[in-house]
Amino acid sequence: MGNSFKHPKANQYQSYQGLPEFREAIVSFYRDQYGVYISPSTEVLPLMGSKEGIMHISMAFLNPGDQALIPNPGYPTYTSVTKLLGAEPIFYDLTESTNWLIDIEELEDQDLSKVKIMWVNYPHMPTGTNASDAFFTRLVAFAKRHNILIINDNPYSFVLNKEPKSILQISGAKDVCLELNSLSKTFNMAGWRVGMVLGRAEYINAILKVKSNMDSGMLFGIQKAAIQALNCSKLWYVSLNQVYEERRQLIWKLADSLNCTYNKNASGMFVWAKLPPYMKSEEFVDLLLKENNIFIAPGTIFGSNGEGYVRFSLCASTEIIEEAMARI
Repeated sequence: MGNSFKHPKANQYQSYQGLPEFREAIVSFYRDQYGVYISPSTEVLPLMGSKEGIMHISMAFLNPGDQALIPNPGYPTYTSVTKLLGAEPIFYDLTESTNWLIDIEELEDQDLSKVKIMWVNYPHMPTGTNASDAFFTRLVAFAKRHNILIINDNPYSFVLNKEPKSILQISGAKDVCLELNSLSKTFNMAGWRVGMVLGRAEYINAILKVKSNMDSGMLFGIQKAAIQALNCSKLWYVSLNQVYEERRQLIWKLADSLNCTYNKNASGMFVWAKLPPYMKSEEFVDLLLKENNIFIAPGTIFGSNGEGYVRFSLCASTEIIEEAMARI
């Protein structure tokens, strides 16, 4: 990788669409990991992190007065970007009673005539819930009935997850779905800002029109590094998950000591835990910070349905988690 920074083209402006070999590496990754076949020339667009994709996609498909369906609880950026563009966020409820999956029947009862896009995120942040093929199939059919573009934000596929899925695996999904993905979580490259959006050529072109006015391509050396990461062996995923599994076991013990409950089948790099009855998220977090000098995220920062929950991160080292346990 070091040599790529000395390459004659390393300091030049790069293509808005990324190096052809980088797009090829993304396509190979999707074929090998998800069984999804896409065109490297027309159906994939590298991004400087998937977060900028949220902005670019919203700019491409939302106008003032349009509506976007957004999960509650969910990633706060979906809401802030929607508001930034003068569009209206319409929150759909995710609750423990439906295992944090979208209640499609409940959505069908609403007036969806102004809805242009829908943000979906499985494995879900913050709850770690996975979606089945059957659920994705129903979601794709829903999008077709209502002419809504679904964007599945999919950065947590490979973290503590036995069955990585892409919504693009579903028959006909490409007609109404885009998928965002990222190297940040899978390859510990968060600060390198490498992501991608995949889907039908016409959608990708609409996003490219926005993106080409926002930047001048990704640094050559970073693209070369990303290619190496995408081509890595299965051993990488095994070692990655061994580290997270060790941390998760400790976080579960920490949650137990705080009388919290959690789902052991969840994926991703967080543990979503339910507080003891009648405890408020922010009060609980404040008390823990004051009494033990430990901070965990209150569920309410992800939406009103996060009340009564907290989110523990698996990004801390085992030493730090053990120190937190000692303090409690």
